[in-house]
Amino acid sequence: MRRIPRLLTAAVPLLLTAVTQFAPSAEAARPAAETCVSMPVSAPPGAKIESVRAVRKTDAPAYCEITVTLTHPGGGDHVKVAVALPETGWTGRLQAIGGSAYSAGDFDAPFVQAVKDGYSAVTTDAGVSSNPLDTSWALTADGKIDRTLLTNFATRSVHEEALIGKDVTQRYYHRPVSYSYWNGCSTGGRQGYSEAQHHADDFDGILANAPAVHWAEFAVATLWPQIVMNQDRDFPSDCVLSAFRQAAIQACDARDGVTNGIVDRPDECGYDPRSLVGTKVLCDGRELTVTAADAEVMRKIWAGPTDERGRKLWAGLPKGADYQWLAGTKPGPDGTLTAPGFPVAVLWAQSFLEKQPAFDTSKLTYAQFAALFRQSVREYDDVIGTSDPDLSAFRHAGGKLLTFVGANDQLIPPGGTLHYREQVDRAMGGAQRVNDFYRLFLAPGVEHCFGGTGAQPTNPLGALVDWVEHGKAPATLAAATADGTAARDLCAYPKVSRYTGHGDPALASSYRCR
Repeated sequence: MRRIPRLLTAAVPLLLTAVTQFAPSAEAARPAAETCVSMPVSAPPGAKIESVRAVRKTDAPAYCEITVTLTHPGGGDHVKVAVALPETGWTGRLQAIGGSAYSAGDFDAPFVQAVKDGYSAVTTDAGVSSNPLDTSWALTADGKIDRTLLTNFATRSVHEEALIGKDVTQRYYHRPVSYSYWNGCSTGGRQGYSEAQHHADDFDGILANAPAVHWAEFAVATLWPQIVMNQDRDFPSDCVLSAFRQAAIQACDARDGVTNGIVDRPDECGYDPRSLVGTKVLCDGRELTVTAADAEVMRKIWAGPTDERGRKLWAGLPKGADYQWLAGTKPGPDGTLTAPGFPVAVLWAQSFLEKQPAFDTSKLTYAQFAALFRQSVREYDDVIGTSDPDLSAFRHAGGKLLTFVGANDQLIPPGGTLHYREQVDRAMGGAQRVNDFYRLFLAPGVEHCFGGTGAQPTNPLGALVDWVEHGKAPATLAAATADGTAARDLCAYPKVSRYTGHGDPALASSYRCR
């Protein structure tokens, strides 16, 4: 539970954008502070500029922040787009910063980091709340979906952010952007995929990690653990859930050739939770016995949601991943355990499907869950699904898409991204041809965007820049554990990293892509 507050503030699904340490040499500079003044800005098609404000910031390094507010006539929205322009050290590059959960951008650390790394930076609020768990903007006063704000959040504002970022940067430096990059994770990952699918010319390179693709499915599917517990009337304690998790890790850890507490491919782990039935678990001084009902709950959560006929709807929680967000239980008012449900999924059901902010998702039956799943796809897949496998325009434009996904992603199970990549392979000539412009890396043991016990990429944006600007397609991504005790090179899909059988398991040189 100690990581949940950190994830809420730093990375709720749809998490914080990845921060790079890549710092290229400067190509241009504009040191005059007096040049940080308001300027004319071209309105994107279908939009109207309401105001332009300039403020000089003295962070390291100093930069000019231009805030553009725009609206879409008839929509009643007010969208803020911020562009940060370093006074010195600009490399000619633009970096756009993505959002998390129900927020569209990030105006804080990743935004400033981009400036420190020599980029002009741009981000947007899409006219919605900056709180990633606030969906009060979803409904109009008469209880209908606010289509303007939903369109902004889903797709439109990211495209407009790209246009405004390039326009303001060119006006400030009196030269066009040399290269433009997208940097996002979770919701930011979904936004990056949306750009690749719908606005192929906006970015030369897109870093889109742990992407919330297939949003209409994912946002309902992650309610599944709550549905299972409530409908089966069995709420395993955290101690029991932890016992299942550890048993799965122990059973499948060594599949990659080394025992290190990590299941490298949870989707291929065949551990059956029924083998733990009858086991005694010590929990806060009490001894609990794992029941057959507990094992059935765990089996269903790992297997993923099904419809009323038992047909699989979506991927489940990865075996060995942290269960707290999706399947955690807590004591209710009377002391009995309850399943509160994943906040992002609960909010989606309340605001966008039922259109009742106080709707109680814990009352949903299996049949009602399946109906909500189908409703979500029917009503929203075309709006926010971000799952079109046709990336031919992006490939033709010369764009490069790079993604890493944590195999232990506990917020957006990686099965959705793997499914999307398989769809792209089928639509565009197979994995080898797709790897010419789109590379996916699976990070064993890594959680949502960051964290976990596995090695996570140390500089994925730098790898993307090398690919875009120097043609160096990354066969591997250098990765290291958070504590720096182990390194590993992540392999480009469909290859996986395997221990060679000799050498220090903590060294990347002891692994090969196979």
